[in-house]
Amino acid sequence: MNNTRNFCIIAHIDHGKSTLADRLLEMTSTINSRDMEAQVLDDMDLERERGITIKSHAIQMEYFHEGEKFLLNLIDTPGHVDFSYEVSRSIAACEGALLIIDATQGIQAQTISNLYLAIEHDLEIIPILNKMDLPNAMPEVVEDQIIELIGCKRSTIIRASGKTGDGVAEILERILTDIPAPNGNPDEPLQALIFDSVFNQFRGVIAYFKVANGRVRKGDLVKFMAADKQYVVDEVGVLKMGLEIREEVSAGDVGYIICGIKTAKEIKVGDTITQVKNPCVSMISGFEEVKPMVFAGVYPIDSEDYEDLRNAMEKLQLNDASLTYVPESSMALGFGFRCGFLGLLHMEIVQERLDREFDMNVITTVPNVSYMVTTRGGETFEVYNPAGLPEATLIEQIEEPFIHAQIITRSEYIGAIMTLCLEKRGMMTKQDYLTADRAELSFDMPLGEIVIDFYDKLKSISKGYASFDYHITGYRPAKLVKLDILLNSEPVDALSTLLHVDNAYNFGRRICEKLKELIPRQQYDVAIQGAIGAKIISRETVKAVRKDVTAKCYGGDITRKRKLLDKQKKGKKRMKQIGNVEVPQKAFLAVLKLD
Repeated sequence: MNNTRNFCIIAHIDHGKSTLADRLLEMTSTINSRDMEAQVLDDMDLERERGITIKSHAIQMEYFHEGEKFLLNLIDTPGHVDFSYEVSRSIAACEGALLIIDATQGIQAQTISNLYLAIEHDLEIIPILNKMDLPNAMPEVVEDQIIELIGCKRSTIIRASGKTGDGVAEILERILTDIPAPNGNPDEPLQALIFDSVFNQFRGVIAYFKVANGRVRKGDLVKFMAADKQYVVDEVGVLKMGLEIREEVSAGDVGYIICGIKTAKEIKVGDTITQVKNPCVSMISGFEEVKPMVFAGVYPIDSEDYEDLRNAMEKLQLNDASLTYVPESSMALGFGFRCGFLGLLHMEIVQERLDREFDMNVITTVPNVSYMVTTRGGETFEVYNPAGLPEATLIEQIEEPFIHAQIITRSEYIGAIMTLCLEKRGMMTKQDYLTADRAELSFDMPLGEIVIDFYDKLKSISKGYASFDYHITGYRPAKLVKLDILLNSEPVDALSTLLHVDNAYNFGRRICEKLKELIPRQQYDVAIQGAIGAKIISRETVKAVRKDVTAKCYGGDITRKRKLLDKQKKGKKRMKQIGNVEVPQKAFLAVLKLD
């Protein structure tokens, strides 16, 4: 155990952590040059296409130093704020962290929040300046920022480059000297933390775990404590470029376990594994609960695919523990699921993964939050979906969730961020200067206002510098109205939204204009209306595609043309009564991008 080191890499998005991980794998000969490719740990097509890390990736490296063999367990983590739950799980399985900062950009928002996560778990931090090979690197300025942030000595900051490999040898030395060996006892009862899992259609669920105490071998009878299930271990091993079988995995190691579990529900990320004969006293603590920010309905395009979608969601949740879902139904879309996501990028990625990995074609509805509704009869209940609201005449009051938001930003962006938060009905509670040019702003805001485009706007106006964190403080009464969208006088429940009365007219007008562009033309006029209760507040019309039925009349009496046009008119009227308007998937997503 003294020769084992567990560490993760944390950084803001696009600061070069996956490239640096490549150099570490090369230097320790974990991967041969023939198999080497850029960002080798990002094995999902989506990650390669977008150039972002979505999943944490664990891998074991062997490093020989002064004749001794060391085992280094590296976990490469995502940098985007929507995947911060992945980072928190990786940190729970480590004793140290490489804090990577781009020498051309300096410390950014997500770096700070990930760093605080690591400090809360008492990890040893090794600061690294990456991209030193670029001509516009400014090492002295960024080093000053690091010293101000974590209070380290200038000599402890490593200057490196993931592209050229400079400084990588020094990083490996420092991992051995600075990061402590895992403290656990192989002779105590087994206690292991599950930090990730994947589904394999031949082997069942494969759980990735870190052993805190004890050891586990093939053939042991183990118990998953939170799920309260017992299994016989089929196989254990460590994570190299693939899965590598071992006789046993003991305290301090990171590895995988296969018990032939076929149902995805039985594994929970954050669960503790122990042995049935000699169980440990308590579960491993320090694992935070996931907080979904955005709720949206996910429905199969073909209602017969509902069961397939349920299976796909179960398997996807194994691999993405921050996804939550419950079944629901909709008038327009049939049966589906109400899903909780950490943000809009997360929602987009989940939709894309359902399509690619499970071949599921789905429609996603407008994202929203949950509300507390009190009726005139004194009954109070929670509503996740505007379609579930009672009639406006029966409602006494609607309460919406409020959050306490903390935004850390550079001082030059304070004015623009304040304007944005006040537009979103925020109330400023505090403003502190952390350093000369970095401030922390605190706001009380309705959660419903931040789910649609708040993140994107915040990132845009602060050039990616502002970091945003929040916690829910409870529910407060608000003047909310339900905006319905009607197509040919038929409400489309998947497009209905709950919003503040001051924003309703403007939003209703804009959404009707947007839908007019997206809904395909029919053989008859399609009326698109925004309505609050029985009151129509906006209207647009998609004009009919007209077949030229009079083309065959060359001259002659006008009554011949009239007769044909009247016949067409009757047909259109009948068609309008029985025709239904197809709403394309783009229309549901257009609501998010009205600006």
